[in-house]
Amino acid sequence: MIYLNAFLLAGFVCMIGQIILDNTKLTPGHITSIFTVIGAILAFLGIYPTLIEKCGVGATILIMNFGNMLFLGGMEGFKNEGILGIFSGLLCKSSLAITAAIVFAFIICIFFKPKN
Repeated sequence: MIYLNAFLLAGFVCMIGQIILDNTKLTPGHITSIFTVIGAILAFLGIYPTLIEKCGVGATILIMNFGNMLFLGGMEGFKNEGILGIFSGLLCKSSLAITAAIVFAFIICIFFKPKN
């Protein structure tokens, strides 16, 4: 059942993103930012951990999970180091995702030539 939930959640989020892209003048960068903020808001409300529990990897591969990681890192930094810990906590939790995106983008650029 978790596979079905993962597929449905990821598919629903992608469908919403495509509908927004097709029917507005927003760019993919805008939509990515919106989904990141939505993920942070859902984490703040305590909804995103439930999505991860129910949908597994279907909730962790989405860009909304980046907002979730930023929120969780900021809260952990705040608890450990106070107000200034928010900024260091943001980077501690999300550095793996940022590094992986850079490394994989570099590897893809080696093997494929972008179209003009």
